Amino acid sequence: MKISDVQAIVTAPAGIRLVVVKVLTDTDGLYGLGCATFTQRPLTVVTEIEQYLKPMLIGRDPADISDIHSALYLSGYWRGGAVMNNALAGVDQALWDIKGKVANLPAYQLFGGKVRDELATYVHVNGSSETEIAQNIAKLAKSGFKNFRVQVALANNASYGIGKAEETKFGTQPSQSYRLSEQTARWDEVAYLTAVPKLFEYLRENLPAEYNYIHDVHERISPNAAINLAKQLEQFNLFFLEDPVSPDDTGYLAQLRSQSAIPIAIGELFTHPSEYLPLIQNRQLDYIRCHITQIGGITPAIKLTHFADVY
Repeated sequence: MKISDVQAIVTAPAGIRLVVVKVLTDTDGLYGLGCATFTQRPLTVVTEIEQYLKPMLIGRDPADISDIHSALYLSGYWRGGAVMNNALAGVDQALWDIKGKVANLPAYQLFGGKVRDELATYVHVNGSSETEIAQNIAKLAKSGFKNFRVQVALANNASYGIGKAEETKFGTQPSQSYRLSEQTARWDEVAYLTAVPKLFEYLRENLPAEYNYIHDVHERISPNAAINLAKQLEQFNLFFLEDPVSPDDTGYLAQLRSQSAIPIAIGELFTHPSEYLPLIQNRQLDYIRCHITQIGGITPAIKLTHFADVY
């Protein structure tokens, strides 16, 4: 069996720009699909797939997933980055899809099989005030949710809650029509650092104690401010605090860890499994936040999970 064609399919459901990779084979009706979505630069990913990866894939055996991944990854000489990794991830996922179809098994069985029967999920909640957020949480709790990723809007700043919030099956989401040009003031770090502790104080005082809360800093504050915020939020028993520092400032995590016991999740902006390794080894994070497409696909993600499992 050989790869006969590779297609990059561009689509935008609900205005979200997506890229899907379709890898076809010379076996009639057998193909695989993969996600290559880099929403900020989708057309650059399409170019990478069509102009650079496709010529190297035609004629290859789709079963040789690891070898293909290594060959494509090394082919650009300068490796990594969101454009290359998303393109590579789309191909990688499509090859795993083909392997699962050939084996007549769900792909997770090929990764080693399931390790649990169910997973806890969270839903996103935002709002313009503590009261509005609490009301939104109460609505979602009626559907059975107990874990909430909570963000609070800051007036005139580009943050969750700006613009008209839209009700979706995933919770209250910022309006897709919002654009950065609509903001009328610079990001106010002091206002943010004041609002967030007050928010969680209000939620803990007014909602059931068994609710779990998550907050995403989005690397929007200085490292020292992040340490201060983590110290303030520790008393409210968050499930985790996400991305308190940027990938450029992970050196501050040791200091943050020494001053706060709040669980830390990080990695949304990482583009290579190696970025996680020192943080895992030094136990400076509790949860890996990994975009599988950003690190190059399922193949490197499997390696990352095995490494994390050791610790």
